[in-house]
Amino acid sequence: MDVEEYARRGIAEGTDEKTLQKNLADHIVRMKNTSPSYASAFARAVIEEVKNTQGLSGDFFTFVPAGVRMGEFGVGSRGKGDFFAHRQIARIIGKTSASVGVDEMDDAGAVCAGGKYIICTVDGMHSRLSDYPYLAGFHVTRATLRDVYVMGAKPVMLFSDIHVADDGDVAKIFDYTAGITTVGEAMDVPLVTGSTLRIGGDMVLGSRLTGCVGAVGVAEHLTARKSTQPGDVLLMTEGAGGGTIATAAIYSGFPEVVEQTINLNFLMACETLMKSGVFPQIHAMTDVTNGGLRGDAFEMAETAGCRILIDESAIGSLVEPHVMAMLGKLQIDYLGVSLDALLVVAPREAADEICRVVRSADVVMKQIGHVEKGKSESVLVKDGKEHDFTPRFRESAYTPVKKVADTEMRDFEEMKEGVLRASEAAIQKKERVLKRLRGKK
Repeated sequence: MDVEEYARRGIAEGTDEKTLQKNLADHIVRMKNTSPSYASAFARAVIEEVKNTQGLSGDFFTFVPAGVRMGEFGVGSRGKGDFFAHRQIARIIGKTSASVGVDEMDDAGAVCAGGKYIICTVDGMHSRLSDYPYLAGFHVTRATLRDVYVMGAKPVMLFSDIHVADDGDVAKIFDYTAGITTVGEAMDVPLVTGSTLRIGGDMVLGSRLTGCVGAVGVAEHLTARKSTQPGDVLLMTEGAGGGTIATAAIYSGFPEVVEQTINLNFLMACETLMKSGVFPQIHAMTDVTNGGLRGDAFEMAETAGCRILIDESAIGSLVEPHVMAMLGKLQIDYLGVSLDALLVVAPREAADEICRVVRSADVVMKQIGHVEKGKSESVLVKDGKEHDFTPRFRESAYTPVKKVADTEMRDFEEMKEGVLRASEAAIQKKERVLKRLRGKK
């Protein structure tokens, strides 16, 4: 619970201060199990601070609202809204000197330094794994290392950021870090730095954990999505999922499936490929995460300006059987959920050797599609017929709560207008402040 927002809403609604203070103090007593006198004094201080912020204006204190909430637009839910929002972030950043920039919507960014490519990426832990810190740390670390590997880079270091709400047990920090370093030590990638803070400082009650893990890697041969070419084939490894599948299993009553997600198959497949003679022939790699294969195929087609066709009959056998059975029982579309499989794009003549190398790491890989000339689109081929394969508004609803959240949606085009307005305002603000800073030189 955000006590600052609670106070702001109360004041905006016209609640008198004595009532607001009492109501907020009651919540604080309930959440923190503290004395009524302490809670009342704390509530009073919160209200006073919020009042001191009223009436502020100007670029540094206000922003143009989109009138669209994060959840409404599906930000973070790996669907149409999320992809649209991320493209606005790319607009705000603009063109840079990066070898692979955010505008290419790749798994990581790359700059050239000292004759090599330096790769950097960061992944946020799955929000629903707050009560399972070890799983949160393990899966987010595996995810960030995946993003380095699929750019063709060897990871050289990890960094982490951990935020625990005011009432969270300190042990969450340690368990989360243990999850990170389990993967790091297994792959010989050290955790070298990080930050540990409370969510919202004193202003957020509860025990919620959130955080991220980032990685830096070095590459000589980039395998970015933009290198995808007509005539290439798509090869995919088996996948058992990561944080998303673990979350689906825990919150849907299938905790035994979580163990299937604890593996290093993806990372070992990449390591083996990078040490092989066939690696330079690979054009692009990615992980099947962003809204599942639906999302990743769409993003690759958009970035490379190609038409991507996916053969559904080749995919089902690549999903770990326990995971596939759970998804079937829960009626979760496996094509729209993160499977954490490796997707490789390469010339057709290199496909057999790539699959052989991956198999030498005890990981199954098969051809699942190909790339054609044409408009930028992804297509699903089922029973010989082509079907639309664009991302849905959100990734497949994989928990009971998500299934409820998907039942009410605002008009997407209307929301897009608000989001565009807000992103344009942010660009204009950036330009105003840059002009002021440059004028001082």
